[in-house]
Amino acid sequence: MDKKLVIFGLGDAGELAYYYFKTDSKYDVVAFTVDREYLIENVFCGLPVVSFDKLSEDFPPDKFDIFIALGYSKLNKIRAEKYLQAKNKNYHIASYISSKATILNNNQIGENCFILEDNTIQPFVTIGNNVTLWSGNHIGHHTVIKDHNFIASHVVISGRVTIEESCFIGVNATIRNHITIGEKSVIGAGVLILNNVSPEGIYKGVDTKRADFLSSRLKNI
Repeated sequence: MDKKLVIFGLGDAGELAYYYFKTDSKYDVVAFTVDREYLIENVFCGLPVVSFDKLSEDFPPDKFDIFIALGYSKLNKIRAEKYLQAKNKNYHIASYISSKATILNNNQIGENCFILEDNTIQPFVTIGNNVTLWSGNHIGHHTVIKDHNFIASHVVISGRVTIEESCFIGVNATIRNHITIGEKSVIGAGVLILNNVSPEGIYKGVDTKRADFLSSRLKNI
């Protein structure tokens, strides 16, 4: 029998999570949930929407799992907050791992991870909780990706890289081996990283110049 799942979020991420869990997992998605102030519709994707503060009344944690389907707003802060709130409600937090991804790390993957098609995760990689890997990434051997990170598509992360918490890595970025990306860093699309990145580092373009406007955009959307 399929496990029962509730998805937090009514945006694009929620709709995508519904599609992936529905078509490529052992979960049966039965409902959506959001905070009460964002409860503007009672049905989404043909399923009921309930207020998060009342979720345990209709969908108790001993019978239903949850997945937090949010993007990288405020450098993943909102997704992290809802993930921790769901844990405090004693829910088991589901992860989605595409059947079309190549997973070679003995499933060393945490909770509330969203790992899409064509990702290659090499041996001895460790992936923490609440990590999104969009499609088509290469995660090199012995790399550590810590909690609350968002990695966009076609990123190359070489071997023995450490990505600290709450970072954003943009499309087509490349990170050399033996590099550490400090927490709350933003690596823009197409950036080539050849040296360690200090916490809250902001880089854009192939010249890796700092870009304050990119930081403002990611931290305020």
